[in-house]
Amino acid sequence: METSNHFQHNQVETVRCRNVTLPNTITAKLKDHAMMHIECEAHQVPELRDYFSFYVPGFKFMPMYKARKWDGKIKLFNSVTRELGAGLYDHLRKFCSDRMYPLQLEETKYGHPAQKNGVSHINLTKFIEELDTPFNIRDYQYNAVTHAITNKRAILLSPTGSGKSYIIYCLLRWYMDNYDKQVMIVVPTTSLVEQMYKDFEEYGFDVDKHCHRIYSGKDKTTDKQIIISTWQSIYKFPPKWFENLGCIFGDEVHLFKAKSLSGIMNKCKNAEYRFGTTGTLDGTETNKLVLESLFGSVHRVTMTKDLQEKGELAKLNIKVLLLRYHNDVCHMLKESTYQEEMDYIVGCEKRNNFISKLSLDLKGNTLVLFQYVDKHGKILFDQMKKMGGEDRKIFYVSGEVDATDREQIRGIVEGQKNAIIVASLGTFSTGINIRNLHNIVFASPSKSQVKVLQSIGRGLRKSDDGSVTQLYDIADDMHIRKHKNFTLRHSAERIKIYNKEQFPYKVYPIDLK
Repeated sequence: METSNHFQHNQVETVRCRNVTLPNTITAKLKDHAMMHIECEAHQVPELRDYFSFYVPGFKFMPMYKARKWDGKIKLFNSVTRELGAGLYDHLRKFCSDRMYPLQLEETKYGHPAQKNGVSHINLTKFIEELDTPFNIRDYQYNAVTHAITNKRAILLSPTGSGKSYIIYCLLRWYMDNYDKQVMIVVPTTSLVEQMYKDFEEYGFDVDKHCHRIYSGKDKTTDKQIIISTWQSIYKFPPKWFENLGCIFGDEVHLFKAKSLSGIMNKCKNAEYRFGTTGTLDGTETNKLVLESLFGSVHRVTMTKDLQEKGELAKLNIKVLLLRYHNDVCHMLKESTYQEEMDYIVGCEKRNNFISKLSLDLKGNTLVLFQYVDKHGKILFDQMKKMGGEDRKIFYVSGEVDATDREQIRGIVEGQKNAIIVASLGTFSTGINIRNLHNIVFASPSKSQVKVLQSIGRGLRKSDDGSVTQLYDIADDMHIRKHKNFTLRHSAERIKIYNKEQFPYKVYPIDLK
């Protein structure tokens, strides 16, 4: 492959000759494409262990910590084997720089941890043009592809609606054009396997010839170069099954179980190219670094605000509907636990009546998101069906509804102008795209950055009529003097997210008495 001058200087960064080793030098070499082996002096081992150790959010409440069998930390550096995820090379370099430790790289048959590709922009542009897809690549998508090829590994952080599947497609086609080994795309759900397969087909790719899908009931072996699979289907496979993989993608990586994902990635010893994609990270350093150890450093592709300003995503208007409860209720729940407060909220008849009437009064296709199936979702659905009569199409989606039926519902709604989907956060907050969605109602309180942003993303694809997406954030005010209830504090966390993302919002106090 041709190497452009623009990238050549990166090829040898930090590399030093082995015969000029200075005191306190740390040497990094690739054990394989998953792990680095670190050579260092004895006093540096605990420093590395502590630097790459992080408390798990909520560790104090976990049984293992309470039983004093675990200190609540994830340790990314193994102080016994002296191994570290290869994706953390940039962090290792910072560790050495901060302490003025010389960093030396030793080359193995896998190359060295800082090795990069040269990229010819002329050749890459020509290559993408020759893919002959139904649309042109956007600037930020091209930059993401260039970054990924150059660095061989990356977490590509890009919001819903930015075309992550097209970025994946360009990268895998580039890989197929240059290498013979297999490519695997790992996704969290069966629905996403089918969606990815369908997306590639829409790009004009011969999926029948090149792509093999793996999930329940599907053949686990194939000679086809591209494998699309759920992580649940393959994480127990033996290491030998992964030997022919040269490139691996993890799509929606924030949804993977960390232990299972690590197990898969560490078995892919020959996968030189490793790319993770997601629209959101949970905001914790722990989550970010665990993923970076597997895929490489985070690269922000674009932001929702930028896409909205370019007219590529719908504008968003947020109305925080702050429900004030009767003082008697506030006093009753003052000493309650989080779960007790939640049980009261989802079972509150006045609150459910308010949400049902609001949803039925809204014009356009509306997505109502809930957390608890039996305690809340089914109640809201039944109530809306009763109040809405036969004139309004109302659908219900939860984990109990199989993937085929969900896809059918999504397709039906896209052809409607005034439908309502009452859906669980777990099924419709991630990976399910609806083109003609006008309203979103947050019926359940949440402070999860991932859930909030992924849920918002469902409504940012531009509608046929070009209308602004309306988000109705149902918040619950049960405060007594200085005491603020759990869900009110969660509402404050969501507002912080709106501010961070520069989403316009307004708070509307509503008396629920």
